[in-house]
Amino acid sequence: MTTSVDGYIPKTAMVVVAHPDDAEFMAAGTVAKWSRAGSTITYVIVTKGDKGSDDPNMTPAQLAQIRELEQRAAGAILGVANFVFMGYPDGYLEHTLELRRDLARVIRTHRPEVVICFDPTNRFLSDNYVNHPDHRASGDATIDAVFPSARDRLTFPELLADGLEPHKVAQLWLGASGQPSTSVDIGDTFDLKCDALRAHPSQLGEDVVEFARQLARWGAEGQDFEFGESFRRIVLEAD
Repeated sequence: MTTSVDGYIPKTAMVVVAHPDDAEFMAAGTVAKWSRAGSTITYVIVTKGDKGSDDPNMTPAQLAQIRELEQRAAGAILGVANFVFMGYPDGYLEHTLELRRDLARVIRTHRPEVVICFDPTNRFLSDNYVNHPDHRASGDATIDAVFPSARDRLTFPELLADGLEPHKVAQLWLGASGQPSTSVDIGDTFDLKCDALRAHPSQLGEDVVEFARQLARWGAEGQDFEFGESFRRIVLEAD
C-alpha cells in the first residue's frame, strides 16, 4: 500500500537515468507537476543510448545525436531546466568507482533536494520484462553517489580540489521499484507525460500512450486518483 505525497514540492530535483526516454517512463508526470510548481529540475542521462536501433544503416554516433535531441525536446515539454549527458556507452554500464565519482560530481554541482533514480534491487519488472542492466547499474551508482560520496568531504578529494563542496541529498525516490511506498497523482500532467514520450520517435510509436496509461493506473493502485507514478521513498535528511 502506497501513500500519496501530493503536497510535497522540492525546491530542486535531479532525475538520474541510464538512457534517453527512461525518465519519461519513470517520472515525467511527477517532473511536470514539480516544475509547474516552481521546482528546478535537472536531468542526468548516463549513457548515450547509442545501441537502441535495429536499422542497419544507423550508426551509434548518429543515434546518440538523435536521442540527445529527442531527450532535450521531451524535457522541454516537462519544464526541465538543466540537462547533463554523461556520455557512457549504452549497454555496457557498470557500477564502477569512476561512475560513482562522476555522479557525485554532478550532485555536488547541482545540489538537488531530491534525487530520482532506478531501484537497482528490482531485476524483474514483471513476468515478461527483465530490467535492463544499465538501469540497475545506474541506480546502484547513483545511490552510492548520494550516500555517502556526495555527502562526505574526504571522499573523492579531486572534487574538493575543483571547488565542489559536499552536499546532502534530503530524499531518494526510487522508480520502477518492487517495493513502492509513495504515489504521486499525475492526473493533471498525464497528457504532458504522453507528449514527452512521443518526443522519442526513434524509440517509441503511438502505442506508447496506451502503455503509459496502464503504467499510470498501476502507479495509482490503492489511491483515490486514476493516474499515478509510484516510488520507493527514502528520507535521508528530515525537515
